[in-house]
Amino acid sequence: MIKPITAVWPGRPYPRGAHWDGEGVNFAIFSEFAEKIELCLFDVKGRNEVQRIELKERTDLVWHCYLPEIRPGALYGYRVYGPYRPQEGHRFNSNKLLIDPYAIDIVGTPNWNDAHFGYRINSKDADLSFSRRDNASVMPKCRIVDQTFAWGNDHSPDIHWQDVVIYEMHVKGFTMQHPDIPPQFRGTYAGLTMAPALEHLKRMGVTTVELMPVHTFLDDRYLVDRGLRNYWGYNSIGFMAPDSRYSASGQINEFKTMVKTFHKAGIEVILDVVYNHTAEGNHLGPTLSFRGIDNASYYRLVDGDARYYMDYTGCGNTLNMQNPSVLQLIMDSLRYWVQEMHMDGFRFDLASALARELHEVNQLSTFFNTIRQDPVLSTIKLIAEPWDLGEGGYQVGHFPLGWAEWNDKYRDTIRSYWKGDGGLLGEFAQRLTGSSDLYERSGRKPHASINFIDAHDGFTLHDLVTYNDKHNEANKEDKPGGTDNNHSWNCGVEGETDDPAINALRAQQKRNFIATLLFSQGVPMLLAGDEMGRTQQGNNNAYCQDNPISWLSWELQPQNQDLLAFTQHVIQLRNEHFLFRRRDFFQGRPIRGGAVKDIRWLNPDGSETSDEVWNQAFSRCLGMQLSGSGLLETDERGRRLTDDDLLLLMNAHYEDIAFTLPDSDGHYAWNVLLDTFDATGTPEVSRYKAGQSYPMHGRALVLLKQAKVP
Repeated sequence: MIKPITAVWPGRPYPRGAHWDGEGVNFAIFSEFAEKIELCLFDVKGRNEVQRIELKERTDLVWHCYLPEIRPGALYGYRVYGPYRPQEGHRFNSNKLLIDPYAIDIVGTPNWNDAHFGYRINSKDADLSFSRRDNASVMPKCRIVDQTFAWGNDHSPDIHWQDVVIYEMHVKGFTMQHPDIPPQFRGTYAGLTMAPALEHLKRMGVTTVELMPVHTFLDDRYLVDRGLRNYWGYNSIGFMAPDSRYSASGQINEFKTMVKTFHKAGIEVILDVVYNHTAEGNHLGPTLSFRGIDNASYYRLVDGDARYYMDYTGCGNTLNMQNPSVLQLIMDSLRYWVQEMHMDGFRFDLASALARELHEVNQLSTFFNTIRQDPVLSTIKLIAEPWDLGEGGYQVGHFPLGWAEWNDKYRDTIRSYWKGDGGLLGEFAQRLTGSSDLYERSGRKPHASINFIDAHDGFTLHDLVTYNDKHNEANKEDKPGGTDNNHSWNCGVEGETDDPAINALRAQQKRNFIATLLFSQGVPMLLAGDEMGRTQQGNNNAYCQDNPISWLSWELQPQNQDLLAFTQHVIQLRNEHFLFRRRDFFQGRPIRGGAVKDIRWLNPDGSETSDEVWNQAFSRCLGMQLSGSGLLETDERGRRLTDDDLLLLMNAHYEDIAFTLPDSDGHYAWNVLLDTFDATGTPEVSRYKAGQSYPMHGRALVLLKQAKVP
């Protein structure tokens, strides 16, 4: 039996949430339209509600109290009283226990039943009715935490943008099947700190891991009913709390230990964050937190019919960033993850939804301006998924200074080029050189383009060359989701095959994609497992597959071992050559009045590419010569960066092509650094004279370095 709380002090309205100060806990929660709020305390197992304490103090729409008798480990939630008038936007229901939006630790998962809904499920007019069923016994609980942690001298590796190699990964899926990680740690934050996981990333040359969502999220009821889970986690309900299902210890310090370990290994940690919507869904969704605390403040409601939600996200609702308290929640969450959890940056899911002023996406929105002036957030890595599902939501190239963007134009162009589509040389060259058409005019650099061939949403690299069509039957949906516009090519047979010729071509195509990605200007992002031939069996929307369909397999066949070695080699080549990691865009003209161009585009006969070639439907072969002497950049200490002259040859045609190597004064040769036709990337003949023809195989990429002839 827990001793009843007798001392209730007024407390303070800030900071919001529940904060232990070493002597007691201050509670503060925002609600503009609530009429009464009760703090509910639970027993140690969270099963029984033992006491309710009314928050009688209210300052600037924030309700608060201070309890000197509460200690870390205590479990709590809220009940909020007010009008239930859905047509006016109010959905208060004190029968529902609610999660604190500022909770930094949330334990348990909801046991789905009708009690979680503020209305009677089977009633006429559904959400206009009112449910008196209490859900406290089956709701997750918020937990008071002592945030003390021995960070020591931990600091961000602070990798320069041009040197970054991002690895998008899922906390659970990365280690869930790793044979060298103890079973009790597989799929957890702790599992990522173990030597087998870290060594794989370091051997590859990864500088930055981008973790798919770890904010506390919910498995949708309709998925649970079908025996599935919301594996990706884009269904947040707690913006401060790391999801406990990924914790081996059940303590948030396990997450901090993971970050500290990554930093010690020289690896940055970026979080994929979902602030555009919550897990409460549309007007027929459950009442779990925001909806019951202050629906009209937290969500964008339809003008003239506040019963319904504006849905720019495809998930039923959109957070109301126009409300100062909602905006403050997002900013407080971001600062918390940077200052308390030591994050190095964020990738914002459906970021256009955050920038909507009224109904239009506004580049100068309050959200962007608030981040730009913030002394903490303006200095970290910020990456936008630059679209949402609303009208005008596609904003690739239009985000402000200080932001990088997922560049889906890069993805689609590179896929289409290597698939063999014609008329793409001009577009391909733009994407290869950093997409200056998208970013240069606004004053941004090549690193504004986050280049990727694939990501969690869509085909894996292996499936990209194995399937023409999606195969999402495992999702058990009547109308399978996932795009039909994959720009994929199965190389002649749909699905897996024993045909050695097709498998050899598929392996070569994977090498083409990886090499193109790493040799492009901008920031490369690899999807976890692509370097090992991971497959989702043709599923391009595996959001609900918390099983081996999504988990990485570490039992590598010889061809996948070769692919891993190839990927490591290509990343090493990128690191060795500053020309692939420029801070500025190419100019394509003589540098400072000299005779040397920083970049030259070449036809297969060795001549310089003319304007009429770029859009020719039959042209699929291109050379890109980069001048090391044309590299006018310096490092952070002002030292001049130098590099070799490099030549990148690309042939997306199915036939072999003889490519004449550039000639200067006859005193140079070209050494072959990489040829994707060879499984190892290294051909038998590795040196060619200037002016000689290089025998390019069909569907191949070649990298050469200029060298003096002795």
